[in-house]
Amino acid sequence: MPDTVPLSGPTVITLGCRLNTYESEVMRGHAREAGLGDAVIVNTCAVTSEAVRGARQAIRRAAKDHPGAPILVTGCAAQIDPASFAEMPEVTRVIGNHEKMQAQTWQPLDLLGGEEKVRVNDIMSVRETAAHLIDGMDGRARAYVQVQNGCDHRCTFCIIPYGRGNSRSVPAGEVVAQVRRLVETGHFEVVLTGVDLTSWGADLPGTPQLGNLVQRILKLVPELRQLRISSIDAIEMDGALIEAMSEARVAPYLHLSLQHGDDLILKRMKRRHGRDAAIQLTEHLRRMRPDIALGADIIAGFPTETDEHFENSVRLVEDCGLSFLHVFPYSPRPGTPAAKMPQVAKSVIKARASRLRAAGEVALARHFARHVGEVREALVERGASARLADFTQVKLSAPGLEAGRPQPVRLTGHDGKQLLGTPLT
Repeated sequence: MPDTVPLSGPTVITLGCRLNTYESEVMRGHAREAGLGDAVIVNTCAVTSEAVRGARQAIRRAAKDHPGAPILVTGCAAQIDPASFAEMPEVTRVIGNHEKMQAQTWQPLDLLGGEEKVRVNDIMSVRETAAHLIDGMDGRARAYVQVQNGCDHRCTFCIIPYGRGNSRSVPAGEVVAQVRRLVETGHFEVVLTGVDLTSWGADLPGTPQLGNLVQRILKLVPELRQLRISSIDAIEMDGALIEAMSEARVAPYLHLSLQHGDDLILKRMKRRHGRDAAIQLTEHLRRMRPDIALGADIIAGFPTETDEHFENSVRLVEDCGLSFLHVFPYSPRPGTPAAKMPQVAKSVIKARASRLRAAGEVALARHFARHVGEVREALVERGASARLADFTQVKLSAPGLEAGRPQPVRLTGHDGKQLLGTPLT
């Protein structure tokens, strides 16, 4: 579902990843400062064909909900296929992923004047990523810091590098400065995010690794209460990052880009890890941090996937001790090698995705059961919603607590989707 943020400025509709969430906040600030208070910004996702369809639906809905307002479309789907979005009568302008982060893009005379409908340049020519300073995420308990953008890998199912460009990193000093500023403005938790987060540093002098950045943040911003790592490619976890996961101030949760549980399919995906490597990593992480929770992305119905291949993905949920599963039913993306491979029937893909989700529900219920009866600190998000350090959602029996602050909670049960908790005073 899109995240719509109609605050003191333009309406921003965000689809897709956490990096999009961060970038939407930057765009909202630029547009508000430029006086575009009545505009609607749709920040699209292109990870699947369904995501692109969802973007088009969000645009049409926005036009109905905000008649007469300029509709400004950006994000990965717009970057990859700007012409198709420009053809939509509801769309005022299509803005590229690089252009959307620049303040000058949002000047109304330049943005809304003239007949030029597409403002999208070659993303592959971009060589730098700036650290955009923000005071946080309005209405949110945590703040996101973009430390990296783009991806140098070419997984056969993925179109995202063509929407984000090649990998580029924000220098460590700039990241530390932004984290410090967010802590000074009262944020309890900061999340490091990027497109291919563990490739951070490969393009910087001395080629530092993400673990080095995490350890620098912990050392140089001692006031930071909780640092969270966003989705990562498990094979790229360096020793310093694995070591940092044992630190109490690092949230005990990782979301791993595993994608599949069968070695042959992983090879056809052009992934750089095998099944055994994923299992060994998760076992090592649990030895180092017994309270860690693990999530993963898994694709169901990748081209050439047989029943046997699929069963290896189902078993991976147990073998890696996953608690949170994000299941993607495979859908071909034009322009990717996987789209040219022998496809699995849509009905089979749907059935396999359903079975994977069922396995995920069992794993999640088991994770919930381990927490029931405990007293834990939860970060209040909004209303009656909070999250534990391991990112487990908690529904509070007493709404209205101050957002962005930790709260002791007695965990009394769960409803299959979230824990139930009573705040303790």
